[in-house]
Amino acid sequence: MNEIPRRDPKTVMRLARLGSLHQSRLSFMRILTRRMARENWRFEKATFEIDDTGVGHAVLTAHGPERSYSLIAFAHDLPPEKRSDRVIAEAWDATFTLFDGIPTNDDIERLSRNIPLQEAGRVTGTELSVSRANRSVRLWEHVVSSLAAGGQPDSAQIDSVGYLMRTTAVYGSGKLGAADREMIADRPEFRAPFQVEMLSVYLTRWFVTELVQHMASTRAAANGTTAARLDPALARSMGIGNSTGLGMAPFLLNHPVLFNNWMTARENAIQSVRSLANASETEVTRFRNLIARSSQTIDTWHSDHPIQIEKLAALRADIDLITIYLKNSNLTADHPWDRLYRWAEDTLSLEGQEWVASLMLEPYGDLVDGFAEHMAADNTATFRIAGAMTVGNLRTLLTEIYSWAIDTNWSAPENKARAWYVSEEKLEPRLGERFEEPIEEYEQPLAPGRDAAALYQSLAHWPDDSHVSVFLLRHPEHRHVLRRTQIVGHAPYAEIRDNTISAQVLPIDMLRCKLSFFGATKFDPRSDRWVRICMYGNAPLPYELSTDNADDWVFPQVKEHAA
Repeated sequence: MNEIPRRDPKTVMRLARLGSLHQSRLSFMRILTRRMARENWRFEKATFEIDDTGVGHAVLTAHGPERSYSLIAFAHDLPPEKRSDRVIAEAWDATFTLFDGIPTNDDIERLSRNIPLQEAGRVTGTELSVSRANRSVRLWEHVVSSLAAGGQPDSAQIDSVGYLMRTTAVYGSGKLGAADREMIADRPEFRAPFQVEMLSVYLTRWFVTELVQHMASTRAAANGTTAARLDPALARSMGIGNSTGLGMAPFLLNHPVLFNNWMTARENAIQSVRSLANASETEVTRFRNLIARSSQTIDTWHSDHPIQIEKLAALRADIDLITIYLKNSNLTADHPWDRLYRWAEDTLSLEGQEWVASLMLEPYGDLVDGFAEHMAADNTATFRIAGAMTVGNLRTLLTEIYSWAIDTNWSAPENKARAWYVSEEKLEPRLGERFEEPIEEYEQPLAPGRDAAALYQSLAHWPDDSHVSVFLLRHPEHRHVLRRTQIVGHAPYAEIRDNTISAQVLPIDMLRCKLSFFGATKFDPRSDRWVRICMYGNAPLPYELSTDNADDWVFPQVKEHAA
């Protein structure tokens, strides 16, 4: 097998491309559902003590091969005027924690005094995540009233929203006192990134379907009738919504090694498939089938935001071009996937290129899925600066990684128009206008390009054979970016190769990139700084999960058109 080179980080790590990534076999939701099905996890509705007003708690437990995990859900009767998706909200329709094991009554009592408060409460190391969610009010009422009247809700209304509740935060990794990732990272089920959060959302979706059924049955009983059971296909079609804002954007900058590992896994997978000399008819048929199924998702993907409207129009035009290409191409021989990718790179938009790159992986689970084992990062280890590196070698490294930044005019206002800072009220990252707001003195080190260019300039008169340890004694202000440069020297996909503080920067690209690794679909930006998505839409519910449906659920079945 002639190995095709991996894509160049200078190409891959541009914001516009990162903001066009799609879910793939290596997305965290699919990693989890495959594992749970493969290991035959068992699911139990242990407690469901919700009253007629929709207030109470439930415990839904997932039993794995060695351990059990319980979602403890608290349902609330929230007045409409208190319902808000903003991070500064103080009340929600439901609040949750993922508990390590099976909770006792004392645990539930303790958590009932803390979980509904979210940031104002505190948890312990037995809690793995803390989250909250709000109803999609109109769809919730439509589903409840339809079932209570003995009928089924309208599938078109369900499709237009996609979820009954949306989370406004899912916190893990030590937040509010929850268990640090290092406490659970060696467990096989949590070795891949964000598996705690993905399990929490998966069980939350189950709770939501149980709650809406309960509310419909309660309403019907009050009228002396019996509610209909929600059709399993309709229940399956609804995921969990999520509103994600600026708070998530700096994650990719603040976790360079982890980000590198995600991107490296994806790029290694793409490289491996592109390097295949041949493809079987079965593999080609599967690819063609998934192209058709994924196209249906794109047909139903809508957005009111100008940026996404333009990208969707380009992607739909790309699908027409791909359809023609597939009709006229032999995908079984002569490095078919590399030929397809090269054609896409020359012909399609960035959205189309990355869509094809993700779908090419689908027929090759045996080849691709193992890369998920290398997506985590050891956060306990500290990358020590290599003080013995020569200034000459550092200069070469800076030129290789940050040539775009070195060539940027950083004195031009448009190239440093923005500044990242942390809000005092919620301790959340924010992006402000440098020349319009008094924020510069609070700026966070989230502009590595600018800082690398400054480091390069400071090295101008230093001889090549000097050691960076000596340089840092004179210029300790460059320590953080010098360390970062050495990290990227070992982890080539760790750095975004774009200006993160320019007047044109779109934080939505960073959000989209991270959420694509979660496995989100139907990105719906509401501005360039926050986005709504759907998680686990069409996924099998816990009581129907099997190895037959644990992976392809992200692709809807092709609908037959009437003649």
